[in-house]
Amino acid sequence: MGVYYFDLHDGDEIVPDQEGMELRDLAAVQEEAARALAGLSWDAVRNFTGAQSHRMTIEVRDGLGPVMQVKFIFEVSRKQ
Repeated sequence: MGVYYFDLHDGDEIVPDQEGMELRDLAAVQEEAARALAGLSWDAVRNFTGAQSHRMTIEVRDGLGPVMQVKFIFEVSRKQ
């Protein structure tokens, strides 16, 4: 068990996690980061218009430093 912090990077905006979450192991950390990013990216994709791209990253850290990074990159290239 440990406390992990999930900092969101949305384009140029950074939203640091001040509270953290206690999770049992790295598998649980990865699942939580992926689940959070999936929800956030769903909202971002719904607001797309035209040809554009979007990048979101969750950087996970514990009390000792970085643990993992989970990325979502979405790009639309319309041909017409």
